[in-house]
Amino acid sequence: MESGMSNTSNLELTGRVAIVTGAARNIGQAIAVGLGQQGASVVVNVQSSKAEAEQTADLIVQAGGQALVHLADVSTPVGAQSLIDAAVRRFGSIDILVNNAAVRREARFDELDWQQWRTVLGVILDGAYLCAHAATPYLRQSSAGAIVNIGGMSAHNGSNSRAHVMAAKMGLVGLTRALACDLSDNGVTANCVVPGLIDTARGHSAQGTPAHHARHSTLLGRRGTSQEVADLVVFLCGPKARYVTGQTLHANGGAYMG
Repeated sequence: MESGMSNTSNLELTGRVAIVTGAARNIGQAIAVGLGQQGASVVVNVQSSKAEAEQTADLIVQAGGQALVHLADVSTPVGAQSLIDAAVRRFGSIDILVNNAAVRREARFDELDWQQWRTVLGVILDGAYLCAHAATPYLRQSSAGAIVNIGGMSAHNGSNSRAHVMAAKMGLVGLTRALACDLSDNGVTANCVVPGLIDTARGHSAQGTPAHHARHSTLLGRRGTSQEVADLVVFLCGPKARYVTGQTLHANGGAYMG
């Protein structure tokens, strides 16, 4: 899906190519659309939700951007590599990688089996590693390469029934710092954005709203929006954040102060 930009003079990401994993809905969708609104060509990745991914792509095109939908399981080397290859084949380069794909199924630790543990860590942590590793040669060639990993507040303040999710999301913090160190010689930035208490649709999950949401409140007296998280991510991918790297930035209305 493509559309020519009618006026690119004020768009900070014109000419940039971005990949957003897990971009079918909620925060991932908002990030993908936000990047497109700033002029980036966006690769919309999902594992299987093709119809929702195409809706995200349509929103990008309606905003005047370019979009490509690519289905891939980023928890596998083959899937992650296919995503990177598709982006380069279509747009010729990669400047931005947003690792947002996640699985957040809840299970008490004594009932958490190995397969559940590996599935969650595979998507969240292995997926971020695999995509970043495959994209690194192209990010190094960019004049403004940027990686943003999407963390989770429960990894910082604790929660019941989320050992696998919390381990994976905290692992992203360490991976972010490592990427910031190892890729800094080419000016590539790496940061982690940690949303907390965001008002998102969870109809795809039979478990509904996570239990830990009910135990926390925000200083601002409301839940955040996907757009507010997306705005922070877009900033980190843009020219005004080139001196920001290796950081973990929280967007939670004061529910957690790290």
